[in-house]
Amino acid sequence: MTKDQSNIAILKEIAELLNEETEMIPMLNGALSKFLSGTKFETGWIFFIDEKGKSELVVKQDLPDALSHNGCHYLKKGGCWCVSRFRNEELKKASNIIECQRIESAIAANVGDHNEITHHATVPLQSGQERFGLLNVASRNTVRFSDEELDLLESVAFQMGSAIKRIYLTNEQQEIALVQERNRLARDLHDSVNQLLFSVTLTARAGVEMSNEQDIKDTFKDIQQLTQEALTEMRALIWQLRPKGLESGLIEAIKVYAEMLSLKLTVNVSGVIQFPSRVEETLFRITQEALNNVRKHAGVKTVEIYLNVTATDVLLVVNDTGHGFNVEAHRRIPSIGMQSIIDRAHAVGGNADWVSEIGKGTELLVRLPY
Repeated sequence: MTKDQSNIAILKEIAELLNEETEMIPMLNGALSKFLSGTKFETGWIFFIDEKGKSELVVKQDLPDALSHNGCHYLKKGGCWCVSRFRNEELKKASNIIECQRIESAIAANVGDHNEITHHATVPLQSGQERFGLLNVASRNTVRFSDEELDLLESVAFQMGSAIKRIYLTNEQQEIALVQERNRLARDLHDSVNQLLFSVTLTARAGVEMSNEQDIKDTFKDIQQLTQEALTEMRALIWQLRPKGLESGLIEAIKVYAEMLSLKLTVNVSGVIQFPSRVEETLFRITQEALNNVRKHAGVKTVEIYLNVTATDVLLVVNDTGHGFNVEAHRRIPSIGMQSIIDRAHAVGGNADWVSEIGKGTELLVRLPY
């Protein structure tokens, strides 16, 4: 087999894998593994780089000890020519790296064998004008790679970029379908169960007014109260399925939701509220659950919310002076509400915790990166 035939075979294998996979990281891992096994490149790693220029190491293959040391510490930290060029939109195609500060730092730290890897090649991962990150590859005792090797690297990067775009589009379509299903459920609940509960409330009120016997009046009053509580719960559930106020801004949506729960809310904001839609919805959903918990368990009607936004993350604090609870006991067997908050925070790379004491209120602290 000639070298050209070999390259075509590698590209074909990688294309088949990229077309079959539906999960991002397994797809990139598999493609990089096939590329390394079929070429002279010996190790590789992929950075995703967001709109703010923040890089994240998402995939790595066959790294030497010096680069994999302490969770790839030296690959993740410090200056880097390729990342800087990518951020400045100066990296357009596969290129040799004259020097790599991150590799040099790992070698200088003497934390493990670097397998004679001192330089790497780099290529942007993109689809059309949309850029996602970098693919870096290296071989021992290699300072420069040939034009042919760089052309092959660029072809693989083009395939990866197209596959990344496809998965992003698929995820967006799934998210749209999920939102549509939530909207349908919200409409169904509003048009059926919500209206039935409202009718029961009116019937119970009429029963109170029409009856002359106190026992019957009291029964109708109990029915009216329970139905009114169920109606409030149902409206809260509809809100959770379809937050109508979120298009007017996060704070406005939170205030409207608190008002619906008859809670007196104070909001303190520090920093500029401008994050991705996924983070914004996560904050809203977590706050919803926190306000529901206050209404059901705290025994107070007043809540304070603090939102502190920095350049890299957002801190949400929800504070009440209610009954409080034993945090350690709930950590061992968390309630559905607590677990929901934890899961939502973890889903976007954040964390959630509580500070509480019986009779001294509760404070929820959530930190989310963006």
